[in-house]
Amino acid sequence: GPLTLVLRKKPLIPDLVTAGLDSVALRVPAHPVALALLRATGKPIAAPSANPFGYVSPTTAMHVQELLGDKIKLIIDGGPCRVGVESTVCALTENDAVILRPGGITVEEIEAVIGQVEVATSLADSRSPGTLPRHYSPHVRLQLLAPGESLPQPRSGEKVGALLMRKRSDVQGFVVVETLSAEGNLLEIAAHLFAALRRIDSLALDRVVIESVPEHGIGRAIMDRLRRAAA
Repeated sequence: GPLTLVLRKKPLIPDLVTAGLDSVALRVPAHPVALALLRATGKPIAAPSANPFGYVSPTTAMHVQELLGDKIKLIIDGGPCRVGVESTVCALTENDAVILRPGGITVEEIEAVIGQVEVATSLADSRSPGTLPRHYSPHVRLQLLAPGESLPQPRSGEKVGALLMRKRSDVQGFVVVETLSAEGNLLEIAAHLFAALRRIDSLALDRVVIESVPEHGIGRAIMDRLRRAAA
């Protein structure tokens, strides 16, 4: 599933696969189509994300087609991503397990299996993709609100969008409003986040105001992506 393990690599793994690092990131997907591809290949597959570096991650085959259609020969469409945010990256290269990037498997779920883990405080770690201070970023400027901060009223003549985490009736003056979950369900928010960012990025807005979510469970991954996108 959405869990990447960073381990010390053996010499048989080419440096090209790991950008010259002495560690390698391994993942076993849970999707039946991805598993069928691996079984048919009979070997591990080394691959980058199906996405230009730094931009909002794709969550459907159509997103990949829009971004890379003239650069690749084939897209295997397994349907929209169920989780929505990328995998959790857990490094097991030291004495303790360290979460380098929060993701679809929560810290709480990992700790329920192996006990307490450390969560990296540094924004960037060369062992893991997606840990640069600015990443997952649309072209439009994002304004991430602090927890509990009220929605600012757009200035006259300013084209502003709003990305809301739950349905609310007091929203006025925005060119477009995207609501990720009617009840503020964190799993629904994660599943819909990147697709909403892509839609809102195509509207030539001056900026987009985004609400925060509580940082527990998958909310930790959601806020990680939003901070990097708004950096």
